[in-house]
Amino acid sequence: MTTIDNRPLETPGLDGDNYLNHTRGFRSWILTLDHKRIGVMYLVSVLTSFLLGGIFALLVRTQLLVPDGLIMNQDEYNQAFTIHGGVMVFLVIIPGIPAALGNFILPIMLGAKDVAFPRLNLFSYYLWVVGAIFLVMAIFGGLDTGWTFYTPYSIDQDSAMGGVIPAVTGAFLLGFASIFTGMNFIVTIHRLRPDGMTWFRMPLFLWAMYGTAVIQVLATPVLGITLALLAVERTFGVGIFNPALGGDPVLYQHFFWFYSHPAVYIMILPAMGVISDVIAVHSHRHIFGYAFIAWSSIAIAIFSFLVWGHHMFTSGQSPLMSVIFSFITFSVAIPSAVKVFNWLATMYKGSISWNTTMLYGMGFIALFMIGGLTGLYLGVISVDVHLHDTYFIVAHFHYTMMGSALIGFIAGLHHWWPKISGRMFNENAGRFAFVLFFIGYNMTFFTQFMLGSHGMPRRYATYPADAGFQTYHIVSTIGSYLMAIAFFTMAGYFIVSIFKGRKAPANPWGGRSLEWQCTSPPPFDNFSEQPAVGDCYDFSVLRWDEATHGYVWREDVEHPSHETEHTASA
Repeated sequence: MTTIDNRPLETPGLDGDNYLNHTRGFRSWILTLDHKRIGVMYLVSVLTSFLLGGIFALLVRTQLLVPDGLIMNQDEYNQAFTIHGGVMVFLVIIPGIPAALGNFILPIMLGAKDVAFPRLNLFSYYLWVVGAIFLVMAIFGGLDTGWTFYTPYSIDQDSAMGGVIPAVTGAFLLGFASIFTGMNFIVTIHRLRPDGMTWFRMPLFLWAMYGTAVIQVLATPVLGITLALLAVERTFGVGIFNPALGGDPVLYQHFFWFYSHPAVYIMILPAMGVISDVIAVHSHRHIFGYAFIAWSSIAIAIFSFLVWGHHMFTSGQSPLMSVIFSFITFSVAIPSAVKVFNWLATMYKGSISWNTTMLYGMGFIALFMIGGLTGLYLGVISVDVHLHDTYFIVAHFHYTMMGSALIGFIAGLHHWWPKISGRMFNENAGRFAFVLFFIGYNMTFFTQFMLGSHGMPRRYATYPADAGFQTYHIVSTIGSYLMAIAFFTMAGYFIVSIFKGRKAPANPWGGRSLEWQCTSPPPFDNFSEQPAVGDCYDFSVLRWDEATHGYVWREDVEHPSHETEHTASA
């Protein structure tokens, strides 16, 4: 097994032409068409949103330290968890990997100069910003419906204090930003692949991004139409979802979850792509079962459209439909299990680097398995009836969303940070933050499985003092504080690395995909010449170079340029 060398090296400034210094000034950033700068702007925006959502999460956990509530009344509590959920889902987890990391890495991984439609890319970002502003405005409007905007709460003129319309408008605009990004990525992958990069020579991250983009384009319009109908009903009193006017509130749930369950995989699929590359690169071993992992991404994308009904086992849908949705829910576990098996098989007998990135990759597998297995419990109708709307759902949701999608984002951020910033971060600080995070995470959410199984309902600001819930809430809240410390530690060493971190080599981890063939940070046009395409998971051709503290091509192995020519002529 190998470890990362933490010996201090000199920290010279970033020399040479790169995307950070190619042009200078505020205007050069806000009007840029460079996918890398747009990715960085997305990254800053997502991390800022994460700070806002995290603050509200801590407020929610602090409130529940004592049975009668500590800092809020019920209405304020409703608003707090609504904003927490809305910000985390729409502004952090959904755009985190596709919009931030995807925008930066995807074209370089393809060996392209940019995405297919650079202007549409910039427009998508500003559309996202406007949507985020509207969503945050809901804070001041008193939004209290939950992030799902469920009817009849969202159509009740006496509730939400006017916050629904700004929130719905924001989510509508965010949906269009997501659609445009997905369209851009689909065309980019189809049209800008270099000679020699066939579909089954693409890095698995690109497969995951492709599957995600398909879901974004096909599923998001349903959410847009649903939110538009909601706004029309709330504004003009048209009977669509209001039973008093002849509408059906369950119809809203069908529309919402027809989008939102595929949206779960908009969040998870990119993380799975990140983990596929992280596990292979940091195990220094060829990915096991490449084709199975690639096709499983497409299978997940397809299955994601067929299981929305398992969210409504208690909503009065027909028993036959519930049975069908339950069966299909179990089917979704198959392609996910394929990925987990192949990741574990990749690590088997691998030369694992126990660095921060790999720790988050392994943490992803552990937490995703807990989230996935508990999802199977909830796919059983008889079990779901008892656990629905309890803290068991909260725990499962966070193990699936935060424990998978967010950890995948964090793993990807560490993996590509040297490429993005041109600097190395402190590995010891990174490992410390991971341990603190992992302990805090399980303290926070595993106890919520216990709360749910004992009958603690979600969305409640208080609970009976004699119900035996308080101990679990105290442990859960302490765990959330530990996670906050871990995240602030993470922010600290990333910021320090920008100013004091040693200069990153082109290939610090030993990756074989094309982004590791350009300098760190990348040049403005990514590559001075078309990079050679080879097997992106054949790490045997690389060796560690003490002079650069990075990986370089072995002298006794021929460079794959001849492979490219052969493939192009075939």
